[in-house]
Amino acid sequence: MALSACAADQTGTQSASSAPVSSQPYPSTYTPYPGRPTALTGATVFDGMGGEIANATVLFENGRITGIGDASLAVPAGYDRIDGTGKFVTPGIIDIHSHLGDYPSPDVGAHSDGNEATSPTTPEVWAEHSVWPQDPGFSRALANGGITALQILPGSANLMGGRSVTLKNVPALTVQGMKFPDAPYGLKMACGENPKRVYGGRGQAPSTRMGNFAVNRQTWIDAQDYDGSDRDLAKETLKAVLDGEIQVHNHCYRADEMALVIDMAKEFGYKVSTFHHAVESYKIADLLRENDICSAVWADWWGFKMEAYDGILENAALIENAGACVVIHSDDQDGIQRLNQEAAKAQAAGRRMGIDIPDGKVIGWITHNPAKAMGIDGVTGSLETGKNADVVLWNGNPLSVYSRPEKVWIDGALMFDSSDPKRRPVSDFELGQPGEGDVK
Repeated sequence: MALSACAADQTGTQSASSAPVSSQPYPSTYTPYPGRPTALTGATVFDGMGGEIANATVLFENGRITGIGDASLAVPAGYDRIDGTGKFVTPGIIDIHSHLGDYPSPDVGAHSDGNEATSPTTPEVWAEHSVWPQDPGFSRALANGGITALQILPGSANLMGGRSVTLKNVPALTVQGMKFPDAPYGLKMACGENPKRVYGGRGQAPSTRMGNFAVNRQTWIDAQDYDGSDRDLAKETLKAVLDGEIQVHNHCYRADEMALVIDMAKEFGYKVSTFHHAVESYKIADLLRENDICSAVWADWWGFKMEAYDGILENAALIENAGACVVIHSDDQDGIQRLNQEAAKAQAAGRRMGIDIPDGKVIGWITHNPAKAMGIDGVTGSLETGKNADVVLWNGNPLSVYSRPEKVWIDGALMFDSSDPKRRPVSDFELGQPGEGDVK
């Protein structure tokens, strides 16, 4: 794996000052759990790309999808058969905006590690250096939500909050053991009220939206000439953004600010992957489509602060109807357990206004689209031959409030089975605690 290879380039024969700098000094050590050749038969499949197959067969072996088709697809000898009649199969659910591990449960001050709120720009910090793998939220997201991958972001107190990290939702002793191999880093940025409130309240810049942009622009200017001769962690991150190696994930609510950020990105030559929260994306959906920018949104959060005041239930449907990219995200340890229901709510809001989005397309909002926006769609996010066997078997239509994951596979390994208590991960922190392993 490329991530592991980078660290091996360094040798002990050079002085610290002359040793080459690895672009991945904290490589993934993830190793898939063991799995078995498996055939899911008879279920309805949503492939994550908008496709729907009735009475389908899905085959996977050695961590990869080996076949997908209708009932005529032959099942090779030696495959475990699982009858999915009356059930549904989707790709693993992906949350593009999570703070699990950085703001873990229990929610106490000692666990508050998501915001380095000491400077308006802190691109030097990395979310993975705060992730606590024992967070009970990881297993709840797996068992209740079918979450197989998630992006952990720093908080939004700062204009530039630091690097994100993408994780496989598997038990591990270290964050590197969860780290999604070869997933690109993201830079978390934030518009609007949060940074101007946090720093304006201290009597320093930025205290206004124009201050937000001025600080951002000067920071990008200072990063443009960085040549790496003297290491600077902040500028290393920013230069990697300017070189297209790190994606930008921008917390931004208002349409006018998103439009300004698009102009700023053009000024400095970087690309915004996704606007997060984006409650006013419906107002500029055409602009987002033209610039190939996704909107990671809630189904129905609105009005909890002024910049969220114009949020509407139909936001996701209107973005989709304009041909732009929709992602349903959580930003919440409870919401991550029910992204399927959040997607269904957004679908229903569109239907009420006459925009009827098919179930298969809606499933893409929580599978393929987040994978695309996170730069991992080449290996996950859809059920296609050769891709990772990240698969969820649901006991009913996943867009029904009554449906739950019955089994969840990550890289072909059965990580959760609702009928087998031994397949319900329990973190060390939970052992002996009330509600240990509870997934209701």
